[in-house]
Amino acid sequence: MNTLGKFLVVIGLLILVIGIAILIFGNIFSWFGKLPGDIKIQKENFTFYAPITSMILISVILSLIINFIMKLFK
Repeated sequence: MNTLGKFLVVIGLLILVIGIAILIFGNIFSWFGKLPGDIKIQKENFTFYAPITSMILISVILSLIINFIMKLFK
């Protein structure tokens, strides 16, 4: 269980750093939702938005980060 606690602390610190970076450097993340493959449909009273490509990219990045952190604690 000790490893789980360390892992949660590292994830919490990572989320904190990302949150501060978004607040300070908000324009850096302006690409999110505008990549090819992100779907946005606007009608008169309806908007559908599905950032498929952006979510795949974030999933790959988070998977790499988590795998790196897990290797540090093994």
